Amino acid sequence: MNQKNGKNSLGIDSCFEDLDNPIELFKKWFAKAEKTEINDPNAVAVATFNRENQPNVRMVLLKGLSDRGFVFYTNFNSKKGNELKQNLKASMCFHWKSLRRQVRVIGNVEEVTKKEADNYYNSRPYKNRIGAWASSQSQTLDKRSTFLEKIKEFEKKYPDQNYVPRPLHWSGWRLLPDEIEFWLDGEGRIHERLNFKKKDGKWEKDIYIPAYLRRYPIATVQGEADRVAIVFDRASNGIVEDPEFKFFENAVVSTTAV
Repeated sequence: MNQKNGKNSLGIDSCFEDLDNPIELFKKWFAKAEKTEINDPNAVAVATFNRENQPNVRMVLLKGLSDRGFVFYTNFNSKKGNELKQNLKASMCFHWKSLRRQVRVIGNVEEVTKKEADNYYNSRPYKNRIGAWASSQSQTLDKRSTFLEKIKEFEKKYPDQNYVPRPLHWSGWRLLPDEIEFWLDGEGRIHERLNFKKKDGKWEKDIYIPAYLRRYPIATVQGEADRVAIVFDRASNGIVEDPEFKFFENAVVSTTAV
């Protein structure tokens, strides 16, 4: 297992640290993934919605990170590009098998600046830049050779490897996070989840109930000394509340149920 020894101030694994900024925690987890993943630790699933509100998800590569958000680049005429132009809401999911950790990011996207797009585009290998011109991403092809011929055409048009201008339809999106959840695999499926949500421009964090409760309506968590937390899944058919002695009063356990 990948857990560290010890707990943080919230009583969960110390790999969650005690940071108030989820971006800083992500940087720490990502740095570890760069050392342990076989390849592409920056691979991330990005979900968007089409006009029928059907979600679409695909893998892309994270190419930028700051306190402002998570950046990836693409053809803006592709399916994901068109869907994001129509609906700015998106989400990401990183999964690092070597660490048995996951990070989910939810928010809206914005287009990166032209300077950012130019700087990243110009850092790419020559063939990648030519491919950005030749690829009509997400469009149908009569045969693959048609695409390969198109690549040759643009290689002739831009023979100087030091000068291949960025196509206007190729740029980047930045996902501006409103919510970031960190997940750690736990023995017996008693996973640990730390969620950050932005409120009035500031991050607030909470521990989430593990997936264990999807199967069992009641779980107990041992705290320090003799303290024990009892968690009820109120939506479960296995929980029946007496009208006179309720378990819950405004999401807080009532004194009559203790």
